[in-house]
Amino acid sequence: MDEKKIRAGRQERYTEDQQSCSPDQKQHEIDQQYQEDPVREQKTEDTLREMAEDVEIPQSITPEAVEAALEERKRKQRWSKFRKTGWKYLAAAACLCLAVGIPLGYQALNKDGAAYDSAPERNESMTASSAESADNADEQKAGEEGSGENRIASAKDYDEVYGYIEARQEYLDSLSESTADGGYEMASDLASSSAKSGNTSSYSGAAETESWSDTNVREEGVGEGDIVKTDGENLYILNGQKINIVSAAAGELNSLAEISMDDTAYVVELYVENDRLIVIYARSEYGEGTGEIKAEEESAEDSGAEDIVSEDTASAAGEYYREYTCADVYDVSNPAEPALLGGISQSGYYNTMRVKDGYVYLLSSYYADTGAAQDDVAAYIPEVQNQMIDASDIYMPDGQMGESYTVISSFSIEDPVNQTDSKAVFGSGSLSYVSGESIYITEMYFGTDDSDVNQTSIRKISYENGMLEGIAQTKVDGILNDSFSIDEYEGYLRLVTTISPGSDIALYPMPRVGTTEEEIDSQVKDTNALYVLDENLTMVGEIRDLAEDESVYSARFMGDTGYFVTFRQVDPLFSVDLSDPADPKIIGELKIPGFSEYLHPYGDGLLLGIGMDVDESGTTTEGVKLSMFDILDPSSVQEVQNYVLEDMYGTNVYNYKAVFADVEKNLFGFTAYGSDTKYYLFSYDSENGFTEVFSKTMGGYGDIRGLYAGDTFYLVEGNTVESYTLSGFEKIDDIVL
Repeated sequence: MDEKKIRAGRQERYTEDQQSCSPDQKQHEIDQQYQEDPVREQKTEDTLREMAEDVEIPQSITPEAVEAALEERKRKQRWSKFRKTGWKYLAAAACLCLAVGIPLGYQALNKDGAAYDSAPERNESMTASSAESADNADEQKAGEEGSGENRIASAKDYDEVYGYIEARQEYLDSLSESTADGGYEMASDLASSSAKSGNTSSYSGAAETESWSDTNVREEGVGEGDIVKTDGENLYILNGQKINIVSAAAGELNSLAEISMDDTAYVVELYVENDRLIVIYARSEYGEGTGEIKAEEESAEDSGAEDIVSEDTASAAGEYYREYTCADVYDVSNPAEPALLGGISQSGYYNTMRVKDGYVYLLSSYYADTGAAQDDVAAYIPEVQNQMIDASDIYMPDGQMGESYTVISSFSIEDPVNQTDSKAVFGSGSLSYVSGESIYITEMYFGTDDSDVNQTSIRKISYENGMLEGIAQTKVDGILNDSFSIDEYEGYLRLVTTISPGSDIALYPMPRVGTTEEEIDSQVKDTNALYVLDENLTMVGEIRDLAEDESVYSARFMGDTGYFVTFRQVDPLFSVDLSDPADPKIIGELKIPGFSEYLHPYGDGLLLGIGMDVDESGTTTEGVKLSMFDILDPSSVQEVQNYVLEDMYGTNVYNYKAVFADVEKNLFGFTAYGSDTKYYLFSYDSENGFTEVFSKTMGGYGDIRGLYAGDTFYLVEGNTVESYTLSGFEKIDDIVL
């Protein structure tokens, strides 16, 4: 089948169902990488502290100047864009504004838009619809799944969902009104900590039985998409708006086929399995909005907070904007002629995807149109395959307000036209973890009525053969560093969090302030905790008050033992005995300079750490550091070898998919950044330590992947592919696509 036929097949389907999805993924990925880079966060935090010591307020951020700047903001800017891209840039200004009393309109929002339950206005602003929902809570028991106090409730009807959205919007409006009057709310203690989110750790590289490498995945046995894939004979490469299929037999590179997406699609990932190629992409849909949407915008303009609008329905002059995540499936049994079989689309921007036992699980984040009328159900209920998700398939949050969903749909790779199941988890999901049996959606809270520390809610959805079922939900103190800080094993969920003082202004970690050293030291500091939950998310074991004034930077759970790294000045690597879920115990603690931001099992009794070498003061990075830990005796972990790449200021290991690791071949690779961008491959042995077996200066700062098939290693960056022998890394061929 030629390219024209492929395009025609795709166009016919989308002309028929008018499905579309949005292209804001690249900026989302860049900002997520920034948020997940501990070195950059540390540098930013240090800078903020220095600024707070001796602040001289520039004319540009006086109240008058800020008000003038707000008036000039474009009304088309969506709240999601502020939420995803404006966070870091607002942080420094926020610190200064707080110092001089400039009102801020964002007190109740964290980086992922999580709703706070702490505001007194919430109870006063509950709408009739949401109040009625609360009164009818007993009637809703039939819609609750799980058992005991951790049951997860389904929506009774769409009116109940609208009540939650309306309550959330009224709460935000009340905050905007308070800022318009010149006032602002501030927590008494500004010492809060940031959350580093995103799925940033992995489990394993290639399986022993494969003759080619697969994407470094978070959970063994659960497939994930990436920008480059191989089936052992061919390479499938995401190249801008194209997918290139390249023959890679014996390292000789030849272009076989090219799938070109139209200009409205933004491709984010690929997946290959059993002669099937899955292309994940985003589309956007524009249209005419309603008077209610325009009125919401005008109200926001009057309050000086016109940037706060809905993610998927951002409006200006009555227009709406909606995002969809799509998955097209191709038959690539003949890779030279890929044939489109069908596809699935759902509301929201792309979150992640997983594949297990022939079923694809697609996750997206959907933001409701908070300005829509109640009878405009399509504006605030997500859809899959042009069908709105049933109210009974919408899982509700504990707090009686919300504005966003994590949409989960499933379909068979062999039947990519019909969805198998779909659910929507209502709430501002921030991090997803998928085990071999369950999907966990987490949400961060920064200060609530019932807690003076930050918290994470967890909702568990089981999955099997495409079917989804809500199991339970709960909340724990602290926030997760990344997806490797949470792990399911033999029915138990283990997680490690960093606990910080809660704040109504959860913009960024604020410097501790005071006039004396005693005042600063007396303020509440960060601590860390480890929890063990059973299958119903009931707490069965915990350890608290770990590593005061430090934060979790990486974690790895391996069977009955867990390892996690905290950091402020030195790098404590803790080991935890989890053999008795009811009685977890810290059994070891190793302190060394620097920190490991990525941990990977490296054969029997070894744990690889990739991070940064930091001086003893904890303020100056001296290069990228490789550490090999001997964990044969978890109670006495030792760093047996280390290696420093000097003049390198960071790596791409924040994205675990970018790490190449094959223990059987004794190879691991990653990209490091300095004056140049370099891709490195290392081997390891106990006598010689780390050995650099290959390195190459790359052309830019784009995404880079290393992988192998047979006896050949392939290096892919953008539209360039190079092949090398695995035995000596001698170059075989290259191709520019």
